[in-house]
Order: sequence, then C-alpha cells, then structure tokens
Amino acid sequence: MVQKQKNQFVVNGQPFYVNGFNTYWLMVFAVDQSTRGKVSEVFQQASSVGLTVCRTWAFNDGQWRALQKSPSVYDEDIFKALDFVVSEAKKHKIRLILSLANNWDAYGGKAQYVKWGKAAGLKLTSDDDFFSHPTLRSYYKAHVKTVLNRANTFTNITYKDDPTIFSWELMNEPRCTSDPSGDRLQAWIEEMAVYVKSIDPKHLVDIGLEGFYGPSTPNKVHFNPNTYAQQVGTDFIRNHQALGVDFASVHIYADSWISRAISDAHIPFFKSWMQAHIEDAENFLGMPVLFAEFGVSATDPGYNSSFRDALISTVYKILLDSVKKGGSGGGSLLWQLFPQGTDYMDDGYAIVLSKSPSTSNIISLHSKRLRIFNSLCSWTCRWGCKKKQPREVSLLHDDL
Repeated sequence: MVQKQKNQFVVNGQPFYVNGFNTYWLMVFAVDQSTRGKVSEVFQQASSVGLTVCRTWAFNDGQWRALQKSPSVYDEDIFKALDFVVSEAKKHKIRLILSLANNWDAYGGKAQYVKWGKAAGLKLTSDDDFFSHPTLRSYYKAHVKTVLNRANTFTNITYKDDPTIFSWELMNEPRCTSDPSGDRLQAWIEEMAVYVKSIDPKHLVDIGLEGFYGPSTPNKVHFNPNTYAQQVGTDFIRNHQALGVDFASVHIYADSWISRAISDAHIPFFKSWMQAHIEDAENFLGMPVLFAEFGVSATDPGYNSSFRDALISTVYKILLDSVKKGGSGGGSLLWQLFPQGTDYMDDGYAIVLSKSPSTSNIISLHSKRLRIFNSLCSWTCRWGCKKKQPREVSLLHDDL
C-alpha cells in the first residue's frame, strides 16, 4: 500500500512521488468489448512515459451504463468492468485513485442522490441536501461500503485489500454553495472520512477538493482565483484537518477560473496557487499535497501546444523544487490522457501522447527524475543521497 509518512508518500519506506494522469471514463469503456481495449491502451501508453497513478471514477449513478442503478442496486456487468480496470492497472503497475461520487451532474452526481431521495418521498429543496440529509448520507455510505468490500472477479482481491488502489477519494470537487460558512460540508467530510477508514484503515483517503481558501483563513483568500471561490462552502485548510484525511488535493484551471482566453496571468497564477498550497500542506497540515487535476483546453482562445508544454513544465518544476527540499509537493495528475480513437470524448483537455511528441517528452523526463529520486533515496535521505551517479544527478538538477 502507498502510505503517508509525515508530509510524504511512501511505499515500503521509500519515497513515492507521483507523476500521474486522469482518465475518468475507464469503467464505462470497459463494459463493452468493442471499447475495452482502450482501457489497456491508455494504461500501456501511460506506463511507457513513466506515469504511475491514474485517477478515475468508481461511480456512475442512475445514468446510462450506471454502476448504481438505484440506492444499493448495482449492475454486475458494470461492476465487472470496474474490476477489469483495476486488474489492468495492476498489470501495468499503475495505481488508482478511485473517486466515489461527483459534485456535478455528469455520471449522476449528488443531483441523482437527491432525485432518489425525492422518489422515496423525502422533502428535499436543494442538491446540497446530499451533504446533510441522513437518508442521502446513508445512500452514499452504502455505496462506499459496497465498493470497498467488492471482491474483484479478475484478481479475487477485495478492493480494500488491493495495493493497486492508491487512495479513496470522497467526491470529485465537492462544493456546498448553500452554506458559504463551510460548516455543512465540513461535517460531511468529517463523517465520511472516518467512515471510509472504519471499513478500510489501510488505504489513504483524500477529499477531492479544488483547493479554494475559505472563511477559516481570511488571510489566504487572496490566493483564490476569484471572489466567488471563497463562497462555495469549501475551506482548504479546515477541510483537510478532518480526522481520516491523509493528503490534500488541489485542482488548477486558470482557463475556467480566471479567463478562458490564454493570457499572461495564467502561468503566474499556477505558480502562486501551487506554492501557497505546498507551503500550507507543510506548515499547517503536515501532509503531502497532490495537484490532482491540471490542464488547459485546446478550445481556449489563444491556445497553442507550446503554451500547454510551458504550463506542464511549470507544474513539474515547482514540484521538483519541493522534492529537492523534502517538501509537501507529492505529485500531480494531468487532466487528461486519452488513447487514439477517443476524440469524441475530448473535452478540449485531452492529451494523446502519440500525437503530442513534445508533451510526451516533457512527461517522460519528469517521470525519470522522480523515478531516480524514488528508487535511490530512503525517506530520511532526501536530496543528499551519495548513491546517485553523476548522470543521474545532472538529470535531476537540469533546468526543465
């Protein structure tokens, strides 16, 4: 299992810095034999450039090809597809962050839980009732319990015992705009993180937050990309102080949050956003921070692939600087990696490695740097390891 030791990820006492990616639709593609090969393909391509962690959905609620058709009612064929995803990840030595629900309507989300509640006769007024109504909380807990206790039909390993799984993520980008104080979401996080740990104390748990600063840290809100960000009911430092949460998650989208058109403000925002969260993870939380989604859309006005390469290089350089100091920068996950032939799923952010040689080279070089550090240093050794060969030292210190 990946574990947390102070502010670093470790495996068997060795550091485990993450270079990873998102491909959220793997379970749905694994259902159909005509598209199942794309799951293996994306893992193979990711592995070829040294990516070691993939974040994907372990939910699909009440929609097309739903995993959970109604509360606690599952489609076994879809569950077997998720089993296949986990087994293929294992084959390619890629670990999985499995997200257990969605804030947004895609793949069901909290809105679907509210629809189920209304169908059961509950008086609900908002999708945010997902976080507070005891019946809806019980629906979510039942889903968590089912997934964690699932025995994989390909490997015969129960999910909660499988080291292929990096962490359980409570929810993709939770927000509770009906309560800007943050109390409602905080109570949900505190309850659910402990609940996950009660079933599976061995795996890491993260929340799935975007990283917005909230009311508990008024001196930090200037780091937010806009004023709205502090009113969505999330609170980066307070949320991550909840018992049972092992590491911090942050997303980075300058084109969604600042301006859709590419501007000179984008990369400076990436830098300040990352550095603030790395410092806070070190100074206030004592845990690693994973930049679990970042990217730029090819549909943005002014976009070109050189800008995307510069942005990715910026993220990697900031993380490498943290690694050199033994800091809290635990890694990053590109949004998102696609194999060829899946263009119809592209949300603008898709990276197809075979079509993007310059991007592929940047990813591969960063993977090599992290791999050298991970393999040659014990956790206490940090950057001064005498085992390193001169070529490896130069690779680690070269400017990106």
